[in-house]
Amino acid sequence: MTLPTRTIGPFTVSAIGLGCMNLSHGYGVPPSEKEGARLLNHALDAGVSFLDTAALYGGGQNERLIGKAVMRRKAEFTLASKCVLDMFEGKRGLDGRPESIARTLDQALGRLNTDHIDLYYLHRLDKAVPIEESVGALVRAKEAGKIGAIGLSEMSAATIRRAHAVHPVAAVQTEYSPWVRNAEVAVLDACRDLGIGFVAFSPVARGMLAAAIATPDYADGDIRGTMPRFVEPYFSQNRRLIDRFNALAADARVTAAQLSLGWVLSRAPYIVPIPGTRSIAHLDEDLAAATHSFAPDILAAVDAIFTPGAVAGPRYSSAMQAQVDTELLPEELVLPA
Repeated sequence: MTLPTRTIGPFTVSAIGLGCMNLSHGYGVPPSEKEGARLLNHALDAGVSFLDTAALYGGGQNERLIGKAVMRRKAEFTLASKCVLDMFEGKRGLDGRPESIARTLDQALGRLNTDHIDLYYLHRLDKAVPIEESVGALVRAKEAGKIGAIGLSEMSAATIRRAHAVHPVAAVQTEYSPWVRNAEVAVLDACRDLGIGFVAFSPVARGMLAAAIATPDYADGDIRGTMPRFVEPYFSQNRRLIDRFNALAADARVTAAQLSLGWVLSRAPYIVPIPGTRSIAHLDEDLAAATHSFAPDILAAVDAIFTPGAVAGPRYSSAMQAQVDTELLPEELVLPA
């Protein structure tokens, strides 16, 4: 199957990519390796040509899954992974020192069963290390042929500009959907000004904009149980917005996930969303959004639901926000514990 394409740095990729995290990490018990491999291969068969992983996901298990499942088909896709945010002695943390980045990269290459990662991100900003030093490590990795392009994830416009001054940045990855609009503060403008591609993770709001969450009851190990917007007292307030969004999708004769992805794709031609799923049926549903034409009045109606300040609660808890450099929205300036 052929999907429309967009450009991210030097890469031409499918207009919708695949975020691979939830095949190994973040949402309770992951699927089996066999099930994960089946979904990954189906994605490639369906025309997806952009796969996104990270050292953090499953403590390296997600990179291993990709290495086993689809690396024999490497000519069919652009591979992205990430460093800095990882598990250190069993605890999630940040290490942006050049020597740590080099070590993580070599480990990732081994897990992925390759000698080259197309796009390699700094997953988060380690505020204890100047961004110039962390980027410098990626420049040396690129010169050594281990990576093809440099990316940044969850970083502010000011940090992006500092990094770009060291070496051109190909892509910036940040959460973006009608539900999460932090990138609109300054990051999208910085990407446009500097010619950087924007990769939107969680474009269906971790299932909230995919008609997947009816109650705030999550399995053990599901990160949504720690995110303020997904639990009370905020969940009930936000559910009213979601009900309106679902009704709008029904009126437009598309699924909620397709409407959310269509909205993200409409925002700028340099944006590529990377929804994640464990379901082949949901994957096919998501990909259909790439070829659907969404009427301007429908997209405007999405904005009318998610006006500034409409979503209750911050995006992250204070502990998670401490590892994020992206600008906050005004309503997030007071964070809960």
